[in-house]
Amino acid sequence: MPNVYIINRASHDYTEAEKYGNIVYLSEGSINRYATNKIYRQFNEILKDSSPDDYILLTGLTVMTSIACSIFAVKHGRLNLLIFRPNTFTYAERRLIIGETE
Repeated sequence: MPNVYIINRASHDYTEAEKYGNIVYLSEGSINRYATNKIYRQFNEILKDSSPDDYILLTGLTVMTSIACSIFAVKHGRLNLLIFRPNTFTYAERRLIIGETE
């Protein structure tokens, strides 16, 4: 079963995301958005065991989401996203294959 990497453990209900895989939190609590190297090291350590079938759930600070997605894309050459749909309390699944750019 894939993992669903959630950027930050917050008070949100992620029950619906469990349909896509095991929940793994990349961080918890308040994070200094300017400590990008620290965020990178922390996320990289957790994502080192990720697989190409796993997901990144978009939530949390933009800088943290950017770092997590970058690590995943470089590692796997793809990006699997879960995007929250607030009107239905569900997630949209999107997969991108990352190739060379010109």
